[in-house]
Amino acid sequence: MSDTPSSASTASTTSATGNNSSAGIAKVHDLIKDQRTAMLTTRAANGSLVTRPMTCQEAEFDGILWFLGWLDGDAATQIQADPKVNVAFTKEGAWVSIAGTASVSHDPAKARELWSPFAKAYFQCEAEDPKVGVMRVEAESAEYWDSPGKPIQLLGIAKALVTGSEPDQGDNETVTF
Repeated sequence: MSDTPSSASTASTTSATGNNSSAGIAKVHDLIKDQRTAMLTTRAANGSLVTRPMTCQEAEFDGILWFLGWLDGDAATQIQADPKVNVAFTKEGAWVSIAGTASVSHDPAKARELWSPFAKAYFQCEAEDPKVGVMRVEAESAEYWDSPGKPIQLLGIAKALVTGSEPDQGDNETVTF
């Protein structure tokens, strides 16, 4: 599958590059609000991209994503060297890619605010531990793809085969923050 729409799919995919409307931002929020696991991509010292799963610590997306990690871990070290990151979410029929700038700090108050039984089990310490870091990603842009559910997609494909029209492949939009 290509990441660039072919001429056959362009007509049924909407794209509004640089849209900073509240509707676009609300759509990104709706697509990721129930997604706790994200893929965080950073750049290693040798320039290669490194992606790892991370648990998003807040369900309410307001342009900022929060993660907890080890201050001496690879993600924190790579963010400190190059703060440009990407955070990706996926669920059935929807994909969101958020580009932004990250920072890492030892912030016991914020760590306590984000702390959960899962965090306690994972870190095996308290939120105030000096090894626990708070990672903050400030979104600069987000691109999403939102396609209809499988039954609707199948009906659209069947209709396209019968009528010769193009199937609805959903929405693709870039939102700036």
